[in-house]
Amino acid sequence: MTAIEQMPEPIALPRTGNRALGKLLSNPSALFGAALVVFFVALAVLAPVLPIQNPTATSWAAVRKAPSAAHWLGTDEIGRDILSRMVWGAQASLLAGVVSVTIAVLLGTPLGVAAGYRRGWTDAVISRMTEALLASPFLIMAIALTAFLGPSLRNAMIAIGLSATPIFIRLARAQTMEVLTMDYVESAHAIGVAPPALIWRYILPNIFPPILVQATLTVATAIIAEASLSFLGLGQQPPAPSWGSMLNVAKNFLDQAPWMALWPGLAIVLVVLGFNLLGDGLRDALDPREG
Repeated sequence: MTAIEQMPEPIALPRTGNRALGKLLSNPSALFGAALVVFFVALAVLAPVLPIQNPTATSWAAVRKAPSAAHWLGTDEIGRDILSRMVWGAQASLLAGVVSVTIAVLLGTPLGVAAGYRRGWTDAVISRMTEALLASPFLIMAIALTAFLGPSLRNAMIAIGLSATPIFIRLARAQTMEVLTMDYVESAHAIGVAPPALIWRYILPNIFPPILVQATLTVATAIIAEASLSFLGLGQQPPAPSWGSMLNVAKNFLDQAPWMALWPGLAIVLVVLGFNLLGDGLRDALDPREG
C-alpha cells in the first residue's frame, strides 16, 4: 500500500453537517440575522426586475418630497426616488462586502497556512508583514489604498480586501498550528504523506469553520467600510446609488428632509446586524467545544 492509502482518517469536527445545521436552526438570533441577510440579498439580486423607478431619474417637481404614495420613502435633493436608490444601493454594499472578503480569504488563507505549516523563516517573514499591516487601523488603510488606486467601487473593494487580509493570515496561521498538533495529523506526517495532500485533506477542512465564521463577520465590517469610503467620495461614484454616498448628501438636508438620511442609515444598521448575528450563530454552531 502507498503512503496515501495508509493515511489515517481525519477526525470529524463534532459540529459539522447535520448537527451544526440543527444548532444553527435552534438559534433565534442567528435565524433573525439570516432573514435580514436574505432580505437584502434578494433586494440586490431582484433590483433589475422589481417594479421601481429609475434610480438616476431626476424630477425638479419632486425635490425633497416626504414619503408618499408616489414615493414610498420620499425623494432626494434632485427629485430621485429614494426607494429605488436604496434597492440599487444594496447591490453596491453587498457586492463590496462579499467581493472584498473573498479577496481577503483567497490571499490570507494560503499565506496563513504557509506560515503555520512551514514555520522558520517563512513564518517569520509572513508574521512580521502581518503585524506591520495590523499596526495600521483597518479603515485608515482602506482609505489610503483607495485614495492611491483612485475613487471607484472596484478600487474600494480591492482596498478593503487588502486591508482585511492580515486578519485571515493570522487566523489561518493559528488554526494550522493547532491542527498540526492533532494525533492523526502527526501520524500522517510520520508515514511520509506529501505536504500538499496533508494540507488539502487535513488542514483546510479543519480550518474552514473558523474561516467561514470570520468571513461572515468581516462582511459586516466591509459593508461599513464601503459606506464610509462612499461617504468620503472614494467609493461608488455618482450618479450610481450607494448608501454611503446617499448619507453624504443627506447630511446637508437633515432639517429639511430627514428621511434622506434615515433610510440608508437604517439599511446599513440592519444589514450589518444581520451579518453579525449570522456570524455569531455560525460560531456557536461550529464550535467543537459547545455541547
